Amino acid sequence: MPIKIRESLPAQETLENENIFVMTENRALHQDIRPLRLLILNLMPTKIVTETQLLRKLSNTPLQIEVELMRTASYTSKNTDAAHLQSFYTTFDTVRAHFFDGMIITGAPVELLPFEQVDYWSELCEIMSWSRRNVHCTLHICWGAQAALYYHYGVGKRELPKKLSGVYPHRMLKPHSPFFRGFDDVFTAPHSRFTEAAAEDIARCPELEILADSADAGVFALKSTDSRRFFIMGHPEYDADTLAEEYFRDVKAGQAPEPPENYFENDDPSRAPIVSWRSHAQLLYTNWLNYYVYQSTPFDIEKIADESRGAGPGGALTNGAGI
Repeated sequence: MPIKIRESLPAQETLENENIFVMTENRALHQDIRPLRLLILNLMPTKIVTETQLLRKLSNTPLQIEVELMRTASYTSKNTDAAHLQSFYTTFDTVRAHFFDGMIITGAPVELLPFEQVDYWSELCEIMSWSRRNVHCTLHICWGAQAALYYHYGVGKRELPKKLSGVYPHRMLKPHSPFFRGFDDVFTAPHSRFTEAAAEDIARCPELEILADSADAGVFALKSTDSRRFFIMGHPEYDADTLAEEYFRDVKAGQAPEPPENYFENDDPSRAPIVSWRSHAQLLYTNWLNYYVYQSTPFDIEKIADESRGAGPGGALTNGAGI
């Protein structure tokens, strides 16, 4: 089954050239099923790159997904063409009365700022508060995960001694969780960040459980005990060349960065990166969509509001909620 996207979105051609099944709105109108409604709040400056990365991971599933792209209204990206934002992105005021089966909140390059000093922090807080009642399950990525942990649970971030950049091995702490169905005992994922949410800080919150970690990169995946909020500290959606582009950008800027670890062949930046995370990244997004969104979201999407009052899902699209 395809992922449903807006007509003429630039990602369409890229994904079709990669033999990924996508469906435009016009074609989807002829299908008589309810697609999953998924909202992506894209906080990254290079929005086209990020939206394409995420759509690539969301596409390999038998589910039809109706994707809405959202940006902040209180801050406008300077790295994305205004016509693209106008054509393909909505703002919170447009969707605040709507309900969504799933939502993704991306990272953002603002880690070293206190949360309250981020230009769009107030707007983001309003969106995260709204998601409690209007979104069945939300996946937060990197800084988006740190921001949500701070907002929802009071878990702060800690600055690392130096930037964490590279591809690191991870272990599953909950290997029987549907979130890791199909995973190997050890899996890799890219990280690119200056801060972390420490395991000991997370452990003090009984509403959270850590799912996977890394000896080198710390906590990788965690969720709320009710499975309505997931937090990913790395970037499994990254393309093969994303870390390389970040590294050479910083080199050009005179920052003298260290090469990403476990990434370039023989750790030599003059050689090509070695991709070791692609299959697990695909599984991660597929498992999240299937077991924590599709399997437990209400068929009547407006009943999502009942979940915040403890009334339960009220009739899932299919049987068997994930754990």
